[in-house]
Amino acid sequence: MSAAVFFGLRALSQTLTAQEALSGVFGSISLATWIFLLVPQLILNYKTGSADGISLAFLLVWLIGDITNLSGAVWADLVPTVIALAIYFCIADFVLISQCLYYNHINARSRRQLSVVSTTSEEEPLLTRRRSSDTIGLPGSHRRRSSARSGRRDSLSKIFEEDDSPNANPWFRNTLSVLAVVAVGTAGWAIAWQSGVWIPTPEDGDVPEAVQAAVGAKILGYASAICYLGARIPQIVKNYRDKSCEGLALLFFLLSLMGNLTYGASILSHSLERDYLNTNLPWLIGSLGTMVEDAIIFVQFRMYAPKPTTSAVE
Repeated sequence: MSAAVFFGLRALSQTLTAQEALSGVFGSISLATWIFLLVPQLILNYKTGSADGISLAFLLVWLIGDITNLSGAVWADLVPTVIALAIYFCIADFVLISQCLYYNHINARSRRQLSVVSTTSEEEPLLTRRRSSDTIGLPGSHRRRSSARSGRRDSLSKIFEEDDSPNANPWFRNTLSVLAVVAVGTAGWAIAWQSGVWIPTPEDGDVPEAVQAAVGAKILGYASAICYLGARIPQIVKNYRDKSCEGLALLFFLLSLMGNLTYGASILSHSLERDYLNTNLPWLIGSLGTMVEDAIIFVQFRMYAPKPTTSAVE
């Protein structure tokens, strides 16, 4: 999906029209959102020390989609920037999946240990339990260590902070973060255009013969679109069963929505020629289709949000 942001943007002309400028700006914004996409979820997992909120099936299917997307980009002989971006996505997916597996493993082991300790403590005499508790450490030492770990996590989360308190309003703060990413993408396009790195493609809708011949690359594009469409289904089902979106970074899905929206806009604003749209159809389906599923997840965020608490003191 995102690895094909500049699929049809070959350097064929020096003339810049408003239509081409819009396509370039939308494509650059989409590129910026994909770069920052996984950062909020990585930080939230680190901050909470848990990955229970996110579905591993969601991430695994998404990884398969990114791998097929990378294969299609290489097969179609897209520009090196696009291929490098596709490689980045695969690496970022692997990092997030590894983090989730790590936290799931250590948390499962901690729960087993607590279960054993709880069972053992129920069978011990009261005096034995008191002596064992005295040997653990000074009063408050566990709280101090826990506070220190929490402090380190909180300092890292300041970049894309997720406030899980019931009275928090994450929508406003995360919207500001999305606008900041949009500004970065727009500025990046302006710099690339002024420096000659980005050059527009004419509107004649012509598709290079090498691209036309890459039928296999198009098949991989459809395969990646199917993966992207199916990846969110396990997450939606998990949220419904748990009646909760706790552990999910709202900004993660907001960036996903913005990336898909601007990617589709970059294609449609560039050209509406039949051949051009047909060439980009797999990525259009994958991007615009997932926006519907993102909307479902946003509804779940609202439905399962913690109820605001009112202060008892007037």
